[in-house]
Amino acid sequence: MIGPDEMRREMVMEQLIARSIRDKRVLEAFGRIERERFVPEGERGIAYTDNPLSIGEGQTISQPYMVALMTQSLDIASGDRVLEVGTGSGYQTAILSYLAKEVFSIERIEALASRAKTILADLGLLNIHIKIGDGTLGWAENAPYDKVLVAAGAPDIPPLLIGQLSPGGKMVIPVGRSFTQVLKLVEKSENDNITISDICGCVFVPLVGRFGWKDKE
Repeated sequence: MIGPDEMRREMVMEQLIARSIRDKRVLEAFGRIERERFVPEGERGIAYTDNPLSIGEGQTISQPYMVALMTQSLDIASGDRVLEVGTGSGYQTAILSYLAKEVFSIERIEALASRAKTILADLGLLNIHIKIGDGTLGWAENAPYDKVLVAAGAPDIPPLLIGQLSPGGKMVIPVGRSFTQVLKLVEKSENDNITISDICGCVFVPLVGRFGWKDKE
């Protein structure tokens, strides 16, 4: 039976590089961050499978390829400040932490935020700030952000997130129905003009909040 290091290398080769993930820094991050740390203990043997996994509280850790595609689409520079909506397991947060200067992550479920904080601290990732709250409102105190990543499906793009995006910044967000969406790339020009393009179809858990879905929807 192969160990997690070998499974991680196979994931990078077979799930990412084989599907046109080319950003060397993104590939390096996926080769270093231990995905098995972010899944329930009983599922660590399948941490590198090509699908999302349940992390409890009705939430999931996304498929590795989707995490990589969203990350690559943002073209994150080492000096960037990134807003993440939906900390979840903390895996995407860790990837962003490896690439960016600072990561500000919002999670509405306290148990998930607490678990993610512990794991990320154990990994020595010190450039991450996590708060519990409504991610559709963003994190105004620390805005603007060079990049924004939304890890849940929204009925539309929350206006406050666009407002907190820096001129020249980018956002990726799944938009559509509760459990089937299109991944969108939102780009803000230096003149604050907004361009929105489609990346691919996707399936994320609903983005719950004032500018998202209602909790019971």
